[in-house]
Amino acid sequence: MEMGGITAVKRIIIRQGIVPTLLCLSFLTGCSQHTDEKPLDYFEIVRPEFTGQLAYETTDFVEDYWRVVGNTGFNKTVHLIADSLQAAGYILDENAKAEDRLTYRIEKRAMNNQTWEPISASLQIAGKDTPLLLSATNRNMTYLNSASTPQKGVKAEVVQIKSVDDLQSKSIKGKVVFAEMSARKFYKTAVKNGALGILTYDNPNYLQPEKNKTSIQFRSLPSQDNGNFWGIALSYEAKEKLKTQLQKGKTEVLVNIQTKRYPSEELTIVANIKGSELPDERLVYSAHIQEPGANDNATGVGTQLEMAKTAAKLFAEDKISFKRTMTFLWGDEIISTRRYIEEDSKRTKGIKWGISLDMVGENTAVTGGTFLIEKMPDPSAIWTRGKDKHSEWGGEVLKLEDMKPHYLNDFIISTFKEQGEYANWVVKTNPFEGGSDHTPFLEADIPGLLLWHFTDQFYHTDNDRIDKVSQETLKNVGTAALVSGLQLVNASDVFMLAQVKNLKEQAFLRLEDEAKLSPLALKNGSTINEEKQIISAWEDWYIKSIGSIHDIHTNKNLAVKAAISNAQNEIQQKSNELKEALK
Repeated sequence: MEMGGITAVKRIIIRQGIVPTLLCLSFLTGCSQHTDEKPLDYFEIVRPEFTGQLAYETTDFVEDYWRVVGNTGFNKTVHLIADSLQAAGYILDENAKAEDRLTYRIEKRAMNNQTWEPISASLQIAGKDTPLLLSATNRNMTYLNSASTPQKGVKAEVVQIKSVDDLQSKSIKGKVVFAEMSARKFYKTAVKNGALGILTYDNPNYLQPEKNKTSIQFRSLPSQDNGNFWGIALSYEAKEKLKTQLQKGKTEVLVNIQTKRYPSEELTIVANIKGSELPDERLVYSAHIQEPGANDNATGVGTQLEMAKTAAKLFAEDKISFKRTMTFLWGDEIISTRRYIEEDSKRTKGIKWGISLDMVGENTAVTGGTFLIEKMPDPSAIWTRGKDKHSEWGGEVLKLEDMKPHYLNDFIISTFKEQGEYANWVVKTNPFEGGSDHTPFLEADIPGLLLWHFTDQFYHTDNDRIDKVSQETLKNVGTAALVSGLQLVNASDVFMLAQVKNLKEQAFLRLEDEAKLSPLALKNGSTINEEKQIISAWEDWYIKSIGSIHDIHTNKNLAVKAAISNAQNEIQQKSNELKEALK
């Protein structure tokens, strides 16, 4: 049975009226306990409701703004979410009664630094008739946290440096430094030596800069409440024109940057559907608001909002119960999620799963790349081979002690694969890489993974606009993410048995795949011991993943306990057979 087959089994069981006792018997022999629960087909319930329209409309609104914590666009997004939640039936915490189960709150915190937002910017080579760059068409040109120039702009000579060492030999006081490198390498020295500002170009190859000549990937300076330094990031086209002019001799530029810096407060918005039986146990979805783009991450904001609205509707219509709490969090990437996890130790103990939605709406026919589920750390992040491939984001090679074995990986993959088969939608995975809201969950030893797209040729650029977003993709991601969540918050013995079966199947497939890769690896210099180590690592990962099913904590069904033990023994036996066959 392929990934996603568990739900298909459930569907047959419901359709044919087979009682859960037979389900239990199909998973193991000697079943001594069973449940009378009949599993729901959550896909059949969610698919008619989740259209992607609200997700798309929200994305369209949010992407109009360069969102920085505390600024106009960020705060308007928070209040749009709040209005939508209220319309869907969520009640503001301070107005909620004890019996109200749908609630939301806006958390407000003081900021150590002022917020920032861009107003306008232009860059022109002196003596030329037309600007090199205008923020009207390249809104990412202004470095985040840049100060304003004088209202009428500034005219200054450009000094090109090809290495950081050039700053020691060239006079840059009162001038503009141009470099084809990251500003992090020379920013402090440029400020110290009196430069007015910087012009930089360092677009990575995955942006295909020679094709997407006008794209600018946004860059940032450290926060400066009282400073007057500024930066402009260049497109490939602008960089080439500037270099051509510099080859002719002394070059001056006219720069006009207008930005706003002002005191503000940090907003985070959290919505809950309180569980009826285990309210202290929860699933947390997290989508960050900040960034200037549409796919990054207005799509995550919008998709999560439609998920919250759809969940509320299904709850109000009594179509679905919520045994555990389902939480939706929107805020500042990583920071808001980490704080949510760390600031309340009692709440932290009840967070059972975390799912991050980041760049989830791409029209891949335009952007390139594919939808990805970034797995929790498993052995593919140590030995990346065969079907496993890192994205161009890349990740460090992990160690065995970094592994996070858990059923969440294969459960989410199976659920999304089912939606993929239904909608003819490509779903792939990548080994753990980090860098988004799933990371704080993992750092706190909470199972967490990332839903995203990569490689996107418009990632972090000012060409990441609504025309690169697909409502169909939003619908597919949101549907599968919500179905996954509904199964988790309502998980019981039937769910646990299904995960045992799925994990055993996936373990066998993985072990066999790794064994098939070994002959070629041995020819290329690997050793028998290393190949055995790889198989043993996957054996250990899956045995522990199956053991993690105990964290559901239902009624401690003896059938579940037996199924877990039997599956673990079978995986160990399979692993031993494959290792013995290695030559």
